[in-house]
Amino acid sequence: MRWGTLLLRPWSAGDASVVLTALNDPEIALWNASAVRTVEEATDWIVRRADWSAGDHVSLAVVDSLSGELVGSVSLHQIDHEQGDAEIGYWTAPAARGRGVASGAVTALCRWAFLQLPIDRIELCHAADNPASARVAAKAGFTQEGRLRQSYRYGDGRKHDELLWSLLRGDLPIDS
Repeated sequence: MRWGTLLLRPWSAGDASVVLTALNDPEIALWNASAVRTVEEATDWIVRRADWSAGDHVSLAVVDSLSGELVGSVSLHQIDHEQGDAEIGYWTAPAARGRGVASGAVTALCRWAFLQLPIDRIELCHAADNPASARVAAKAGFTQEGRLRQSYRYGDGRKHDELLWSLLRGDLPIDS
């Protein structure tokens, strides 16, 4: 799947060292619950995300197609086929921040999901103290719906308020 110069592809074992470095970046570690400390743990992280057989998640590596560099991650999780809902999550490697990588990857995966899956609503939650994620959500076309008080324990061990955003199938022009 492509979006501009971004390529969204399945995870591979060769991504482990980049995943290890990225998930230990202070910004990613603060706002992401996935801690890995060794290449083996990073490989396990990849194996879990590469297995879509349960049908409850889709996780992809985000690659700069010009350089071949792995620059992030984007995932749909908690996919509920009966209710037609899912949640989206992402992270961006430090060197790729501020270049539209996260918003591009989120937009691409949402468009794919609305075309390929029986869902009509995608939610995005992020810590209220994370303004970069608010910019990603807005740029990707999500609508802010509210604030969830002390709803999630982040990497600092504290429960943070989260902002809830949603994107509905009809919010994006979808080319079939």
